[in-house]
Amino acid sequence: MVRRRTLAVASGVTAALLAGSWSAAYALSAHPAPAARATAASAVQPAGQVARTPVTDPTPTRTPTTTPAPRVRQALARNCSISAAARDPRLASFQGRVVDDASGEVLFDRRGAVASRTASVLKLLTTAAALEVLGPDHRFTTTVVKGSKPGQIVLVGGGDVTLSRTPVGTTTAYAGAPHLATLVAQVKKAWAADPANRGQRITQIVLDSSYFGGPSWQPTWHDQDRIDGYMPRITALMVDGDRDVPSAPVSYRGLDPVGRAGAAFAAYFGPGVTTVRGTAPAHAARLGLVRSQPVSTLVQQTLIVSDNTIAEALARETAIVSGAGDRFTDEQQGTVTGLQGYGIDTSALRIVDGSGLSDDNAVPPTYLTRLLHLVRLRVGSLGAIYDGLPVSGRTGSLSYSDRFQGAAARADGAVHAKTGWIDTGYTLAGVIHAKDGTPLVFAFYALGHVTESTKAALDELTADAWACGSHLSNR
Repeated sequence: MVRRRTLAVASGVTAALLAGSWSAAYALSAHPAPAARATAASAVQPAGQVARTPVTDPTPTRTPTTTPAPRVRQALARNCSISAAARDPRLASFQGRVVDDASGEVLFDRRGAVASRTASVLKLLTTAAALEVLGPDHRFTTTVVKGSKPGQIVLVGGGDVTLSRTPVGTTTAYAGAPHLATLVAQVKKAWAADPANRGQRITQIVLDSSYFGGPSWQPTWHDQDRIDGYMPRITALMVDGDRDVPSAPVSYRGLDPVGRAGAAFAAYFGPGVTTVRGTAPAHAARLGLVRSQPVSTLVQQTLIVSDNTIAEALARETAIVSGAGDRFTDEQQGTVTGLQGYGIDTSALRIVDGSGLSDDNAVPPTYLTRLLHLVRLRVGSLGAIYDGLPVSGRTGSLSYSDRFQGAAARADGAVHAKTGWIDTGYTLAGVIHAKDGTPLVFAFYALGHVTESTKAALDELTADAWACGSHLSNR
């Protein structure tokens, strides 16, 4: 889910998949992540859990000199169809793909190779790229340094959108977020300890948000999403995701996140303190520092309720750290750079933001099922994504009162998937633990003229796939 209405590549690869082998597909289309990257257990893996065996490169084999005996496989009855459900008019223009994740066999495909807008399902790509480029332990940092004038300090934003203006101990939309109050205490202590500041109080605060380049609003977004409380202007310095109400996931966002953060910070230093915009002097003495939760935690926080603000921060940080740049226009290169580490062809991807809010993003369902295969196996740090996926009828955006109800309730607890919604489409992609025990990976898009009822249609289709399991037919 990006937001709710005010109520709320090659033919050879395809052939390999159809032949029923993930390994064959990888041999043709990809080199899975290097062993050094793939061996680390997820930072959020539950205590005592045995690490999953990561996917490794298939060992190349020479062409045999003799014809091998044909492999005998037990024939499965493909007699369970979801084709009628996929033609439900509530799904508008439908695309989808379902793969048996144990064998790699494509069980169902409707225009799965066509790259289309994804809504918030794009966050799967954003978070996967961030985990690859930044690593699960990376944290965003907010600092305060001494200014170039007497009585001046500089608040330097480092892209942490979770930083809170509320008192320490207050629950906000972001569990475990750092607080301005902690930073203020450090600054006051360091200021008082410096003999050069004797008799000089802090009188001016410079607000440095230069870490992210402009503009602060992606041109294809609708300003109504800011007003409705789903997306702030994206700046490197803000507090509480620039929400009017820090504890509310959906809350009006303002026009000046930097100004809101500066005013909240200045209030801790008493009357008469002014704020100006600028940048920190080179090699300035540091007076304080606070850090965000690690990326592995931020990944789960953005996925479970589809938080757009964290997703945008992750996409921008990924672009910066990868060397692509610090603007929206650099997020394509940054995200793709990260995703290339997973060995899946990225040539069909178009990335214009990190949240999926734009209609101009484009990802084929085929790409998503391949990425979700690695997520399910917890390759590298991708277990953080699996752990953050909403669960049907149980957690996050799949536990809302309008999801997996009625006929779809039979798949309660069996679907771990990312939701998505923009005005022009609903999407759902993830892992199905089918009724017969078969693990399925899937991506479903309902694009065009969609309504609130489209969510129910997607859930019912997903539940049908759950019921079919390994007997799912492409007919």
